[in-house]
Amino acid sequence: MTSSSRFMPEIRRRTLLAGAGSAALLAVTGAGRAQDSISGELVVLNWIGGSELEMMHSIQKAFLSKYPNVTIREVAITGQGDMRGGIRTALMGGEVVDVLFNTWPAFRKELADAGMLRPIDDQWKSFGWDKLVSQSWKNLGAIDGKTYGLTYTFGDRSGVWYKKEHLAKAGIAEPPKTWDEFVASFAKLTKAGYAAPVAIPGKYWAHAEWFETLLLRTAGVETATKLGAHQIPWTDPAVKTALTKYAQMLTAGCCGAPNAMLANDWDGEADQVFQADAKNYLLIGMWLNNRAKNDYKLTEGKDYGLFQFPSLGMGHDDTSSVDAKELLVTTNGPNPKAADAFLDFWTSAEAANILAKAGYASPSSNVDASLYGEAQKVATQAVASSKLQFVLGDLLPGDLVDEYRVQLQKFLQDPSDANIDTVLAAIETKAKGSY
Repeated sequence: MTSSSRFMPEIRRRTLLAGAGSAALLAVTGAGRAQDSISGELVVLNWIGGSELEMMHSIQKAFLSKYPNVTIREVAITGQGDMRGGIRTALMGGEVVDVLFNTWPAFRKELADAGMLRPIDDQWKSFGWDKLVSQSWKNLGAIDGKTYGLTYTFGDRSGVWYKKEHLAKAGIAEPPKTWDEFVASFAKLTKAGYAAPVAIPGKYWAHAEWFETLLLRTAGVETATKLGAHQIPWTDPAVKTALTKYAQMLTAGCCGAPNAMLANDWDGEADQVFQADAKNYLLIGMWLNNRAKNDYKLTEGKDYGLFQFPSLGMGHDDTSSVDAKELLVTTNGPNPKAADAFLDFWTSAEAANILAKAGYASPSSNVDASLYGEAQKVATQAVASSKLQFVLGDLLPGDLVDEYRVQLQKFLQDPSDANIDTVLAAIETKAKGSY
């Protein structure tokens, strides 16, 4: 299932070796002695790839410089779309790890309910994370009063990415602020020669992004929370209102043919915007900032930007969808001391600033916020001033989220009022057996 090498993304298991020379220097101090006491192999399960993986490896290298008696064996889960299935397969197949990266609150609960996760409340106090990471992030990582997840980065999922030269070419002086301005910009962009104003990645999951923020902006955080917990049905009028707004965008000529929307995941649609110059707007997470900098070699704030989801004027424009990536530690991991030190390192100034330079936000107060670029500043300010709701798809049970995404693909192919009813009824039927 896995093999080993050093920092090769195409290999499933990677071994990071520490330099032996720094051990002697560290040993002369109390901190050095404490660091020397942490040793052995640390096994990390990871499913993230691309330029984000390169950033993570930079942090892992920095960690190993501080803890030279530790080696990291990385178990990498490869695949496309939602990676929870691959992680389950690895763990159920007998893979024993100390730390795993996670972004799905529902999956964290699944693992905790199975007795696979170790709470970290004691570490939160002993390492002083309570002085570095706000209580709200701790609450997001908790289940039934016990903390399991340490958030290491978070993102605004209600921000729309764009290339500045595209708007200028279409005679659009600034990004649209209202929904009507946003929809009206489609004709201008199409006239300027672009294939489709809005890039909709419909192949796996990212087409749900528009619905999820529209649900917040039309019905608010409380309604979205109730839907995620199935306290209201998917056939509720509030849910239909959000899909009706999505349909308005589609029928206004936003996105091209349905088969084009279903052909690409988020990265392919990002290429359409930032490389091919064929499309204009992309609603996707903050990891796009890292891709734009490192893969497209664009300058944040000069070549591209981010604007917050246009206001609808329905009483809920102060809401935003957010995601977070967290570190979890397992109950059966053979090296809990190294695992705890690894989590602690991600709150350090060194790790937080590596994140910031790569275009990611860190919840740690150790971060140097001056390192954030224009897009990240827009995003962090929006998150700070919004009523927040975690990404809806990440809150749903695994079997339901699959049906939810498939049905939204059917909606993209037929956004009629009748089909909206059919799609929502199908999701509700699945939801009744998923909780």
